Parts: sequence; structure tokens; C-alpha cells
Amino acid sequence: MTAKLPELIDIGANLTHDSFDRDRAQVIDAAMNVGVRQLVVTGASITGSHAACELATKYPGTLYATAGIHPHHAKDWSTDTEAALHDIARQDGVVAAGECGLDYFRNFSSPAQQHHAFERQLEMAAALNLPVFLHQRDALDDFLAILDPFLDHIPRAVAHCFTDARQELYKLLDRDLYIGITGWICDERRGHHLRDVVGEIPAHRLMVETDAPYLLPRDLTPQPKSRRNEPKYLPHIATEIARHCDQSFVELAHSTTANAREFFAIPTP
Repeated sequence: MTAKLPELIDIGANLTHDSFDRDRAQVIDAAMNVGVRQLVVTGASITGSHAACELATKYPGTLYATAGIHPHHAKDWSTDTEAALHDIARQDGVVAAGECGLDYFRNFSSPAQQHHAFERQLEMAAALNLPVFLHQRDALDDFLAILDPFLDHIPRAVAHCFTDARQELYKLLDRDLYIGITGWICDERRGHHLRDVVGEIPAHRLMVETDAPYLLPRDLTPQPKSRRNEPKYLPHIATEIARHCDQSFVELAHSTTANAREFFAIPTP
């Protein structure tokens, strides 16, 4: 008899990305076959949030969606955008507001545009009682200044794809944020500092994600010719996280899955 695989939840997969257009169903099946039982599909624009919601409708109980405007797209914010986002966020299967936040590394939208879109999405999350899926890069002080007044009004918040160091980590943990860790930890060059601090994340605050199709684990062997990350690689990422947390894979899978179900109010399938 084949042993049952520990269940995992990928809390951040960009399954609406066009790189999945030809084989999306097979990608989802491949994830299921390695124990990734449920996935949260990231919405980062109006088009992407609508598509994520449609996917969640197509795969009820397996796929869920977020609804948000990534800071890269903050320049597109308008009253029409806001109204459309509110409509999507109210749909069945949408379990969080976001991806939203600040990104000063790229600055595809101006800081002022990013601040406005971020604040309005936090207001939406508070109004709809939704947890928040957060993005932050090279903007922590401004990010926290905007987020702090809302922390008593939103149910929960996760720092998606955390890649910073110990000082930044504790600023987030001090605010009771959850922390999402990706395959960045599998990169011995860029992720070395993350390996040093991931074990300090309390077990009840840690969640795992691929951020597929981005952030393909650097230590994956063999590397896919497409260079595309997929949710089926989440067990590989979780194994590396568990190693640096001094836990077994099974322990980490159990705790992160429980955290994700609680955070997003996702029922057990």
C-alpha cells in the first residue's frame, strides 16, 4: 500500500500566468499527485483577479483566489478599478485581498500611486473582513506606516514571499503577521541569510508557497528546460524549509497546512 503523502497548501501561485495557458489542468493535476491538495491563486490586477476567481470557481475546494492590484499596477488605479475589485473580492472562492503593497525596487508605479492603491485595498479588506496578501520590496518603513493603522481592522495579514533579513522579519512578527516562504530559500547565493532566520519564525506563523511560475528553486535537479516554476515543486521547497527549521518534512507540512486553512478560512477537502 502506498503511504499517504503529507498535505501541503501553496498559498501563492500565479496560475493565471500565460505560461500555463497550454497545460494548466495538467499543472494542477501534477501538484495534486505530490500532495499539494489546495492552492491559492494570486490576483495582481483586475484581469488577473477576475481570472483567478474564475479558476477558483472551476476547481471548487481545490483552488481559491485573492483579489488585488500589485504595486506594479498601482498606476492603473481608478474609481472603476476600485469598484471592479470590490465586486471580485465578494465572489465565492476569493479568500483574501491582495496581492497589494509597495515595491520600490522596480517603481513601475510611482510611490504616491502605490501608497494610494495600497491604502484603498486595506480599506477594502477591512470593509469585507478579508485577510490580506501583502507584497513589500525595498519599502519596509513606508509599508509599515501605511499598514499599521489597519492592523486592528483586518482579520489577518501575510508577508508573501519574504526574502529579507532578521531585523525586517521581527518587525513583521511583532505585528503578528504570517510569513510566506518560497523557493528563494533554495538559492545558496541570494537565500543564504533566509536560511539563517527561517527557523526563528514561530510555527503558527509560517506558510509555504511557490510564487509559480517565478522563483524556480535553484537547487532543483534536473532543472526543467522551460525554467518555469510549478506548484508540484512545493514539497521540494518545504523540505528545504523544514531542514533549516530543524523539523521533519511531515511536521512542517502539518503546521503550514493548518496555518493556511486557518488564515484563508479554507475547509479541509
